[in-house]
Formats: sequence, C-alpha cells, structure tokens
Amino acid sequence: MAPACHAYDPQSPAVATILISLIHARDPRLVVHHVGSTSGPACAGKGVIDLLVAYPAGLLSTARSLLQALGFQASASRNPFTEDRPMRVGSLQHAGRRYLIHAHVVSAQSPEVDELLWFRARLEMDAAVRAQYVAEKRRLLLEGVADSTDYAVRKGGFIQAVLQTRTVNPTPPPARPG
Repeated sequence: MAPACHAYDPQSPAVATILISLIHARDPRLVVHHVGSTSGPACAGKGVIDLLVAYPAGLLSTARSLLQALGFQASASRNPFTEDRPMRVGSLQHAGRRYLIHAHVVSAQSPEVDELLWFRARLEMDAAVRAQYVAEKRRLLLEGVADSTDYAVRKGGFIQAVLQTRTVNPTPPPARPG
C-alpha cells in the first residue's frame, strides 16, 4: 500500500471497536487497543486502522492463529515483520466502506506496548504534536517518498523524537480502553 495522508475518518473508532470485540470474544486473554493515527481525534493518516494485540507470555501462536481465523494474513511488504513480532493485515466492511487493518502482535511485556499507548495518549492530548505529526507525514509525501517501508522508517523518526519527551512528560492522561 502506497503511503498517504487522508483526512480523519470518524468511523475508524467504531471499526476498531468491532474488531476489538471480535478478538476479545474469541480469547479474552489478548488485550487489544486501537493505536495509530486513526485512534486520535481528527488526526490525518494513511487511513489504515492499527490495532495493538498484546498477548501474555506463551500465547503468541494463539494470537496469530486467532487473527488468521478472522481472515488476517501475514504482511507481504518489502520488509515484512518477523514472526516473533508479527503484523497481520486484514479488512472489515463497515457502513458501506472497506477498512484496511494492521494488527500489530506484541508481547504484553514488551516496552513497545507502553510506547504505542503513550504515543496514542500524547496525540489525543496535544493538538500541537498531532499537527506536527500530520505536517511531517505531508512533508514526506511532498518529498516524494512513495515506498511504504521508507515512509514508515522516516515517519518513525518523528515518533521516536516525541517518545524521547517522556522524560519531560512521563505520564500522559490515563489510557482509555481499546
């Protein structure tokens, strides 16, 4: 999928909630959160709903199998995620539109879980950071970054810079469910 920066879709949280409920109903030991641009208020992004599927120790294969049963497939990008930290891709039809989904399967003990949730909370609470993030995405697109892997890596620099501010502001607002 080519990089893009689409306007925020207010239906994205509803789609994420449906998927979170489907996953939780099949295995409540998996904790699923809506993360990424589509989880933030009015945050433009690639238009793909990112889910964080956090699994307890020993349940990686369970999480992968559950997502496969729901129709998710392994990522097939130029630089796919490894099977010990997989990303699964899928879609869901909702309100007359097909929504693309990236399900990031991460150990519940991984620092990545806290990072993703902290970044989500920062986007929710700080309109300036949200605007800077969107501006960075648009800048990359204007530069002609057309490869999704390159786009993710370059956008990741901004995310890492924001994560570095955790030492200044270590506690964003309490994480909302899902």
